[in-house]
Amino acid sequence: MFAAYAARIDRDQPLNGLELGERPEPDVPPGWTTVNVKAASLNHHDLWSLRGVGLGEESLPMILGCDAAGVDADGNEVVLHSVIGQTGHGVGPREPRSILTEKYQGTFAERVAVPQWNVLPKPKELSFAEAACLPTAWLTAYRMLFTNAGVRPGDSVLVQGAGGGVATAAIVLGAAAGLRVFVTSRDEAKRARAVELGAEEAFESGTRLPQRVDAVIETVGAATWSHSVKSLKPGGTLVISGATSGPNPPAAELNRIFFLELKVVGSTMGTKEELAGLLSFCAAKDVRPVIDSTLPLDRAREGFEKMATGDLFGKVVLTV
Repeated sequence: MFAAYAARIDRDQPLNGLELGERPEPDVPPGWTTVNVKAASLNHHDLWSLRGVGLGEESLPMILGCDAAGVDADGNEVVLHSVIGQTGHGVGPREPRSILTEKYQGTFAERVAVPQWNVLPKPKELSFAEAACLPTAWLTAYRMLFTNAGVRPGDSVLVQGAGGGVATAAIVLGAAAGLRVFVTSRDEAKRARAVELGAEEAFESGTRLPQRVDAVIETVGAATWSHSVKSLKPGGTLVISGATSGPNPPAAELNRIFFLELKVVGSTMGTKEELAGLLSFCAAKDVRPVIDSTLPLDRAREGFEKMATGDLFGKVVLTV
């Protein structure tokens, strides 16, 4: 079957390790099922995998891709939950959880095998391309906002770095849930697009906000960390799920964190139940993922290049 896969690790030039071509059909252990992929979306996780983060040389070649929507063996339209072994279903009792492509072959292929437990019904209101955007970036944003930040309608949220998959999802989900959403970006066009999607205001990165916020959604890391901490109300919550600009900010802002009793919460992916809630929310409230571009699987390299350069707003989707 045709697939996009990591053939080698290159920490400096990750796309040098990306290959497109034929790979074996997936193994299907007991308790697993095969899904015919209709659409799969790219995540920064795929670029990090090509750099060797979470993926060792001994696991190569590895088909990339965490997210997918498709058709199962019984003809049902389904969405995949990307976290394998979260409850022990389909794996050994002592196997730690992993994300597809860390240990098991991923979704950038004609077919993928996952534990039966990881398959959810696709709402009829969502296309395959839309549904394929949800299990990683959108699920991450959903958990950051509604589980870990604990915000409620009327609360204020700062989303750092408009344009990325998680940030875009947080803007759309937050606005749909009745939050006051503020956004930053270095790019004027991305700021304008964020307002179109429901942000109350968008600012140049690092700009002082008109008010302090209840929560910050942080995926940028070092470049925006100080601004995130300084933008919070006393007792506010900073939720971080990534650090695309690096993990080591120039100033940790510890004095401000303890004096204002701020909360810093790490967040990774989400549960199957949260994904079910996200799917239901999108279907019921006519919320749709923001798709930057849709490409056939054999043009996957173009999608990786867009993500690597940051020349995108929303998700890149590969169709099969």
